[in-house]
Amino acid sequence: MKSIKLILVLFVLVALGQNGQAQGLKLPQPSTTQTLTQDFGLGKISVVYSRPNVKGRKIFGALEPYDKVWRTGANSATVVKFTEAVKIEGKDLAAGEYALFTIPGKTEWTIIFNKGTKEWGAYTYSEANDVLRVKVKPSVLKDKVETFTIQFASVYDTSAQLQLAWENTLVSVNLTTSFDDRVMANIAEAMKGDKKPYFQSALYYFNNGKDLKTALAWMNEAEKEMVDAPWVKLWKGRVQLKMGDKAGAAKSAKEGVEIATKIKNDEYIRLNTQLLEETKK
Repeated sequence: MKSIKLILVLFVLVALGQNGQAQGLKLPQPSTTQTLTQDFGLGKISVVYSRPNVKGRKIFGALEPYDKVWRTGANSATVVKFTEAVKIEGKDLAAGEYALFTIPGKTEWTIIFNKGTKEWGAYTYSEANDVLRVKVKPSVLKDKVETFTIQFASVYDTSAQLQLAWENTLVSVNLTTSFDDRVMANIAEAMKGDKKPYFQSALYYFNNGKDLKTALAWMNEAEKEMVDAPWVKLWKGRVQLKMGDKAGAAKSAKEGVEIATKIKNDEYIRLNTQLLEETKK
């Protein structure tokens, strides 16, 4: 079996080599390559894969058999790179570059992150190189997806979904990350410097359930540095409103409207006006 797989790989490589030597002849790829990059947490996730089409064929359970390792695309193995450590379905995965293999099933898929990033397809896939395996449930799509698609969905600060969609099948893999300890340490260190990031730090405190008194104190400092910034007035007002100070929030919002009107910034006229309305509820 191994010798057959090796022959297949060599055949493909020879064919590719002959193609490349055809006096610069350039032809469209039957399965086009796509590269995705997604910011996630403090890092990035990138995916490089080839996209086969259905072309009227039955895919899962036929062209791609159930319970067999699939390259999860076409041509070379699909490669996923994480610049920061993440959790995949609650299991730890270190930062690094991995081949993404899958084992499709009728009611369950196995998602595999493997060291074999230089593989052509899954012909020489080795389970010994697996770094992580998780199981997920597929769902049925009403509308057919003609071209195999990998995408990111429901992307938030600390969670996202890596989705595989083809034919009438959708597979979603849950990703999570944690960065609060590092951000808090970064803020503490930055506040020791001469140029203190008051506004950005106050925003982080507000958006992540931190101490609002500290956030307000930093907004006040930011306000001194950015006198004509309607966005500072807006966020200061939001902090005040969250603290229950409607009068203070209304004052900040009014000042924000005035500044935004003066500099003709329609967006912050609208946002500060919306905040002002919220203070009246």
